[in-house]
Amino acid sequence: MQELDLPQTEAENGALLSVLDRTFGFDHLRPGQAEAIDALMTGRNVLAVMPTGAGKSLCYQLPALVLGGLTIVVSPLVALMRDQVAALRLNGIAAATINSDFSRADNVATWRAVQAGDVRLLYLSPERLMTEPMLQALGRLDVRLIAIDEAHCISQWGPAFRPEYEALAALRERFSGVPIVALTATADSTTRDDVLQKLFRGDAVSVVTGFDRPNLALAVALKDNWKRQVAEFVAARRDASGIVYCLSRKKTEEVAAFLREAGHDALAFHAGMEAGEKERVQNRFMTEPGVVIVATVAFGMGIDKPDIRYVLHTDLPASPEAYYQEIGRAGRDGAPAETLMLYGLDDIRMRRVFIEQEDSTPERKRREHKRLDSLIAYCEAPECRRRMLLRYFGEEIAPCGNCDVCMDPVATEEGTKRPARSCPRCTAPVNGSVPPMLWPCCAGPRPKRPPASDTQRCPHSASAPTGRRGNGRASSVKWSRPVCWRSILQAMAAYARRRPGTRCCGARGASGSGRAGWARRPPPNAGPRGPRPWTSLPRGCCRN
Repeated sequence: MQELDLPQTEAENGALLSVLDRTFGFDHLRPGQAEAIDALMTGRNVLAVMPTGAGKSLCYQLPALVLGGLTIVVSPLVALMRDQVAALRLNGIAAATINSDFSRADNVATWRAVQAGDVRLLYLSPERLMTEPMLQALGRLDVRLIAIDEAHCISQWGPAFRPEYEALAALRERFSGVPIVALTATADSTTRDDVLQKLFRGDAVSVVTGFDRPNLALAVALKDNWKRQVAEFVAARRDASGIVYCLSRKKTEEVAAFLREAGHDALAFHAGMEAGEKERVQNRFMTEPGVVIVATVAFGMGIDKPDIRYVLHTDLPASPEAYYQEIGRAGRDGAPAETLMLYGLDDIRMRRVFIEQEDSTPERKRREHKRLDSLIAYCEAPECRRRMLLRYFGEEIAPCGNCDVCMDPVATEEGTKRPARSCPRCTAPVNGSVPPMLWPCCAGPRPKRPPASDTQRCPHSASAPTGRRGNGRASSVKWSRPVCWRSILQAMAAYARRRPGTRCCGARGASGSGRAGWARRPPPNAGPRGPRPWTSLPRGCCRN
């Protein structure tokens, strides 16, 4: 990796500051912007990792105007290209895009303007750029700079999904001597190394600024009647602009419909909609206050709406990078904003299936499983969520005081030095032979209910006697309530999946019946079928 040690000339600095003030209205650059721009102006490649709202776009827009010639900007989404071109034109910058949303006549007219030198920044998708005719045509023009937006896609989108993103590595040879800048808001050290090697062969300046967005309040909750949870969250923030993310197109339509029935100005947005309808919905969201967009995760990438007050995930995202990217669309104006993620066992199972069904190498699948494990650990965090999320990206902070765990700390107890187990939702010691990490109040065959006068009860299991299940008074929570054991079950599934030679929910049971089986063997006194939570796991939720 190159070291940033080549200063610009005084004339270049003066030109940059003049354009910065005259065109963008700023009198100075933010941290990270100056380092990236300095490197590009001296002809060096750059990988810039900056949080949402930190001004990544300026890192190539400003050099593009000072260097002259043509700058090619690679962007993954048509909606993103359209928005950025519109914003640049409002600033008087000659920007254009060629994409499938326009007619052939419009695209031909744009290309003629590019050939005539009337366009300074040309936005293209990787699929259009990496065609041989387009590469040959651009090779005959005065290309001065290439910018690759959302560069984490080079590493995180598999070759079966967007193979042209990996093919962007060929730009280094096709446009020899032209500096390339790759930009992203979310990339852990593995992703950064992957992008550096694939795109630059390690020959680039790496500019990484802090990831923290302290104005975002972070919260995570298990799904427990998710429609009610969504309705209550949005109702408490009525008339505020927000994004509700769903995993499927069908679910976006469903959620938007019941939010409209509740009196909210909610609109669905997904890839299955007509181009005109998508543009209408996006324009309403950008220009009208209080609009709620219910969308699949692609929406919002690069959207510069500063007053989004909340982001709600109705399903588990794919990875910590995806989650951080998506919540980063809230609070870009620096004012307080809120985030909430809902998740459940079905989400985890679905994400595991997605990873296994991906047409990719075993090494990539292993990395994606590890990313998902990290996100699940974040969901189950007993400490500050922001601290755990930023630690994933290699940044250490003190507890933030602005997440649900900091504001309502989880009760914990030292359990490594005691033979008795404890209910995960209370501190009462209990006895019983159970597998590691599975607590008596949450597993095992249901015993006969003893007389009320003979025993006290665990507050989380109305029929649990003291000798087997814990202490406390009875409550209305039923023994079968999944909240009591769900997080422990997730940990067991991940643990079993990692251990060589073990079997879990995706494997055949010990009896050969094809049902789920315990890792190695059922524990003593676990009942003829083993503890119910483990045997009731859906097949395919984890892999050996």
